[in-house]
Amino acid sequence: MSTYNILIVDDEGQNRDYLSEILSEEDYNVSTASNGRDAIARLSQDLFHVVLTDLQMPEVDGLGVIRHLVENHINCIGILFTGYGSVKTAVDAMKLGAFDYITKPFKADEIKVVVKKALDHLALQEENTYLKQQLKAKYKFENIIGSSEKMQKVFSLIDKVSGTDSTVLVLGESGTGKEIVEKALHYNSPRAQNPFVPVNCGAIPEELLESELFGHEKGAFTGAFRTRIGRFELANGGSIFLDEISEMSPNLQVKLLRVIQEREFERVGGVKSIRTDVRIIAATNRDLEEEVAQGRFREDLYYRLNVIPLNLPPLRERRDDIPLLVKHFMGKYGREKNSRITGFSRRAMNLLAHYRWPGNVRELENLVERVLVLCDGTEVDTADLPERIAAGTPRTSEVVPLIDLPETGIDLSTAVSEFEKAIIMQALTRSNWVKNRAAKLLHVNRTTLVEKIKKQNLQKPTEINLD
Repeated sequence: MSTYNILIVDDEGQNRDYLSEILSEEDYNVSTASNGRDAIARLSQDLFHVVLTDLQMPEVDGLGVIRHLVENHINCIGILFTGYGSVKTAVDAMKLGAFDYITKPFKADEIKVVVKKALDHLALQEENTYLKQQLKAKYKFENIIGSSEKMQKVFSLIDKVSGTDSTVLVLGESGTGKEIVEKALHYNSPRAQNPFVPVNCGAIPEELLESELFGHEKGAFTGAFRTRIGRFELANGGSIFLDEISEMSPNLQVKLLRVIQEREFERVGGVKSIRTDVRIIAATNRDLEEEVAQGRFREDLYYRLNVIPLNLPPLRERRDDIPLLVKHFMGKYGREKNSRITGFSRRAMNLLAHYRWPGNVRELENLVERVLVLCDGTEVDTADLPERIAAGTPRTSEVVPLIDLPETGIDLSTAVSEFEKAIIMQALTRSNWVKNRAAKLLHVNRTTLVEKIKKQNLQKPTEINLD
């Protein structure tokens, strides 16, 4: 028996019988109603996939049935059948939401084809809805990994901002997960069913970026053989993500400012203004205030973008999240690569916890993927980690301070003490807390090291469990 339910609505019994016979031959579950009022009552009680309704009926006509489907958001496709004299009305009904219409007298093959098309369309709608739901679930902000206090503040802000159309400026170092956050903002917003269009302003040459953003008319420049719509048109009704916004040229900054202010633009080589309804989400790893001070970024554009700033903390400021992230990436790549690795040793995890992670979460993800491929055992140990991790140094030759200098400054004696503490912890971690070995690494005697450990109140960390 078919899983598709068809409702036929007609005040003429002969037509109902004829249509029922035709569609029953296709193994559909066919029900009938003698008028529009009865049809609406049936629709509120039973599930139907397709409704075939006569246009002209007393009391509630076919338009009334179609209108009921649309206004009540019933996931059912409406098809009208009518006489030749009412074709215009049937076309109007399609504008209202009807899928198609059939003119009398009926042809059996035509009815079968139209119903099959309607069911194929319904299946496609359901598939698209499912895929969008899956995509939304993928980018639920709860899936952004982190339990630290700083990440909880990020989650709270995303939750508050997602339901608005306010412009968001996402700030953070490279590798902190800005694109994931921006997708979470979109897919948890009322615009989730509409496009999310990313643009990397730093990856597209300046001479091409304007056309990429706003499109161009045929003949606008050499090679413009046809009209091309830009990303702002593609994103209409949805969100546009302008990554690395600080790389945008001053000329384009002016044009972007107009889009934000006026919600309109012209294609390259065009004169017609095009309206757009997009939510703008921008991101940068630079200090835009400093860029403004240096004259490299427009101050008025900065304040237009900085409606809601969202700062993503670097990984070194959320070290408590490292075990969670490691576990997440192990699950992600472990199944993919059929890895036998069950976890990281305490010593290896401690090294991860004390590394500065200049590449942030992206660097950690790449590391986990690498060790899952190269590690021969069932547990990742210190020997399986890259030398820069074991040495506690970043992968670049740049000298990176162990203490970040805050905007308000810092007491030098405190900084020196914190530096000493960090160095001692590195030595103890590398020597597995064997004090004689740690003292040799620091070029001090054991007694001096023990005194400094007591002074700094250093304690051997407990084993980090990934279970």
